[in-house]
Amino acid sequence: MTITKSVTFIAKEGSEAKMKELLSAMVIPSKAEDGCLFYEIFQYENDRKRFMAVETWRDEAALDGHKTSPHYKVYKSSYEPYCADKYSDELEVLG
Repeated sequence: MTITKSVTFIAKEGSEAKMKELLSAMVIPSKAEDGCLFYEIFQYENDRKRFMAVETWRDEAALDGHKTSPHYKVYKSSYEPYCADKYSDELEVLG
């Protein structure tokens, strides 16, 4: 069963560039992880403070492995000073 998550981040005023840098740094190492099927960061054109991370994982084990990766730990310990709000949706797909 694959898992797709979309996480929306709202950067604090003036922190858009730093938020983009932190989120973008996750793309290449996440894509290299076993079980990562899709991982991209998008920035809204009409609201430059808003970002969306969309990720798809082979299964729960792959997502759990991602959450223990070194790059995930850097992100988790670094993003909060630049983020005004964060919310996510998760969809499990049978297949």
